[in-house]
Amino acid sequence: MRKTTIIAFLLVLQRLDSIPAPDASAAGEAPAAIRATAPNVVVYPAPAGETLSTDYEVRVEGLKVDLYRARVLDPPFAGKEWDYGGPYSFANFDMSGPVTVRITSPRSLRNVVIRPQSSGVRPVIVDDHTITLPLERPCKLSIEPDGRRGPLLLFANPPETDAPEAGDEGVMYFGPGVHKPERIVLGSGQTLYLAGGAVVKAEVLVQGSNIRICGRGILDGSDWEWRKGPVGNLIAIRNSSNVEIRDITLRGSSHWTIVPKSSRHVTIRNVKLCNSRVQNDDGINPCNSQDVLITDCFIRSDDDCVALKGLDFEGTNSNVERITVENSILWCDRARIFLLGHESRAAFMRDITLRNLDIIHFTMTPFLFEPGEDMRLENVTVENIRMHGEGQREFIRLRPVVNQYMRKKVSGFIRNIRFRNVTIEGRSGEYLVQVMGADAEHDVRDVTFENVSINGQKLTRQSERVQVGEHTDDLRFDSDAP
Repeated sequence: MRKTTIIAFLLVLQRLDSIPAPDASAAGEAPAAIRATAPNVVVYPAPAGETLSTDYEVRVEGLKVDLYRARVLDPPFAGKEWDYGGPYSFANFDMSGPVTVRITSPRSLRNVVIRPQSSGVRPVIVDDHTITLPLERPCKLSIEPDGRRGPLLLFANPPETDAPEAGDEGVMYFGPGVHKPERIVLGSGQTLYLAGGAVVKAEVLVQGSNIRICGRGILDGSDWEWRKGPVGNLIAIRNSSNVEIRDITLRGSSHWTIVPKSSRHVTIRNVKLCNSRVQNDDGINPCNSQDVLITDCFIRSDDDCVALKGLDFEGTNSNVERITVENSILWCDRARIFLLGHESRAAFMRDITLRNLDIIHFTMTPFLFEPGEDMRLENVTVENIRMHGEGQREFIRLRPVVNQYMRKKVSGFIRNIRFRNVTIEGRSGEYLVQVMGADAEHDVRDVTFENVSINGQKLTRQSERVQVGEHTDDLRFDSDAP
């Protein structure tokens, strides 16, 4: 054997020796997370067997980023009024410093729009089919060549920290690859970890305390027909406390997506929801729960993005209270951005804070507050909200009601609601603001609008779009004379 051949053979052995052996995991044998790195960037190649999007090509600092597909309106919903043109693309990568993203597409990108515009990210047009995006910090973007039709959702995450290892005690670990456990049950002290490059086809039931779901992988519900998943929600949190969900991507839920019910101290952070495959795919629905924080998330859904509900009177505290949604981007194709109260089986829904949010697409009334069943909806603050308008008819509706979801056919109460620093920019439209009580007892009191504007026009008591009905008291605008 010639000397050069021997050297080459030894080099190959050295490379093979440096490849880590597969790690055992609670989900079976799974290799350590496959990833590629460049200065300031980590990417996670998609697993074999995953059908990727060919609508775009993305490179970050020269590294290719695999693009996943999310479906829009499976049958029987396809072709309906809110069908926005088929599947869309999404991708994740990690960044620890400034990077440049290069995007190419068979479609023209010359008139592309980057949302939310508050991100400050502006495309550099290279040619008709190529743009670059300079990113200074982690962010979540919707790259839209044609509005809602076939966008690219790009999620630039901060570096991953505190990732568990396969084989750690109490850790259910899914490494890169496609996994089909279908139903996962987590109890007290357990962690579910989805590594980058993992696609886990399952719904998750959480029951207990001190439970964590995390990682860079995808939890995928798109194999199940509408409302036929094995658990009932993509992540069902029941009678639990101190639960954290962070960093993962959820795709194609068959019903309500993340549902804390009769639970407390739940944190949902940097979670990306890529839905709109079916109706009734609400994003996050805290039900009869307390101390829920939703922060730094991206939600695209066909049904309500965030709905607060009272489903049952049970346990020591059935109220819905101390709920915060902040620093997030919201997109609803058909229903509401925020729905508070249609299912109202709780004494109180109160101490709600919705702040620093970008609403990039909506259709129905984005702020729909309609309590019933004698429930008191009170102490709600909506502030620092930036909205992209497309000529919609309604903006805000505050009205106690009776509807088909209520067992007790009585309206509720609305008290102490604050809208502050809320803007709509975009196409002209009615954007109606409706405030009305149900009767002399079930009324609306103490509502304030401060610095609320629509296409630069400040909302005042005299605005044509403001409709005030009976049984309403103490309605204030910052433009009112002292």
